[in-house]
Amino acid sequence: MRKIEAIIKPFKLEDVKDGLLSAHVHGMTVMEVKGFGRQKGHAEIFRGAEYVVDFLPKIKIEVLVDDANAASVCDIIRAAARTGRIGDGKIFVSVVEDVIRIRTGEHGAVAI
Repeated sequence: MRKIEAIIKPFKLEDVKDGLLSAHVHGMTVMEVKGFGRQKGHAEIFRGAEYVVDFLPKIKIEVLVDDANAASVCDIIRAAARTGRIGDGKIFVSVVEDVIRIRTGEHGAVAI
């Protein structure tokens, strides 16, 4: 099993969600996060004063898939989240040893 974590721009969430649903990915966790990479934030003016926003708003999506679907899910996320501009985000893929469904106690792929 693989855990796929994607950091994307907030306005791309619906596109990514629709792409994942079309690929029959039925569960995901979505979090509002803040961060920066090469963008390094930006300057804003508020009530006449300029200040630097170091951390930009992003969305973090986590999905769990079997090994066979990991590459295609990454491709779907990449295609749906891409704008071609700096700050499009990152995708991280990790190996997951086990999953346990709390309600039933099921282990492994059936617990996804």
